[in-house]
Amino acid sequence: MLGDEALTPDSSRFWPFEGYEPGRSQPSFDKQFVRDWCEETGWNKTPPGPELPDDVVAGTRARYVEAFELVTGFDFATYLADPEVVLR
Repeated sequence: MLGDEALTPDSSRFWPFEGYEPGRSQPSFDKQFVRDWCEETGWNKTPPGPELPDDVVAGTRARYVEAFELVTGFDFATYLADPEVVLR
C-alpha cells in the first residue's frame, strides 16, 4: 500500500534533475510557488488568505501538470480526455 504523498508534488520530493545543485533550495513542483507569493504580499497568515491572481493560479497548475506528465509519461490533455489511460 502506498501512502498519500508518495507520488504527489505536495510532498516536496520532486525536483527537476536539470539544474539540481546540492546544498541549495531546489525548484520544486509543490505549492511553494503559492507560499512564496503569499509571503511577498505581506499576508499575516490569518484567515482569510489573499485572493490568488490568475497568474499565480496558472503557474501553480502548470507545475502540477508538469509533475504529472514527468511521473506518468502521459500528456495531461490526453488524461483529461480519458482518465483511464493511466490504468492501461
